[in-house]
Amino acid sequence: MTNLFQNYFQSLQSVFEQAPMEKILDLAESLKQAWQKGNCVFLCGNGGSAGNAIHLANDFLYGISKSDGIGIRVHALPANTSILTCLANDISYDDIFSQQLAVQGKDGDVLIALSGSGNSPNIIKALQQAKMLKMKTFAILGYSGGECLKLADVPIHFSIDDMQISEDLQLIVGHMVMQWLRDNPPG
Repeated sequence: MTNLFQNYFQSLQSVFEQAPMEKILDLAESLKQAWQKGNCVFLCGNGGSAGNAIHLANDFLYGISKSDGIGIRVHALPANTSILTCLANDISYDDIFSQQLAVQGKDGDVLIALSGSGNSPNIIKALQQAKMLKMKTFAILGYSGGECLKLADVPIHFSIDDMQISEDLQLIVGHMVMQWLRDNPPG
């Protein structure tokens, strides 16, 4: 049993040693710029990645603050079940994130797409919509990176064929960026 735990930790450690730190810094600096200019940051993902999007939205809104009311304007696109079920029912599940961006996103905003495979149609459409709006796009990806590897302005790719480790890495990157932002606020 402990071999399973040790192997999991070693896989996580091994893949993170290959982390594209310059791209993670680019994400941090882009979020700082959005924060400074009052632009919005949007996050999206499915399943565990949706949970991570909601978690990181909290960190970027509140966790980086050193005082009340100071944080990034952030929206986790998977957070509102009324919107999600309406869009999925009336249009299609593939459009649940892109339709929200079409209404709320604008030039200068940032999209962070979280995906293990990088091939989810709704994530792909969100990246395409964000590009049409001239938003800066990031994708934190596992496996081969899929279609999102080519679509994101800045793909942060970890070549690991394990969904749980892919999702762990989303939070690790997000928490690193959160702590960097907390220590490097605008101004």
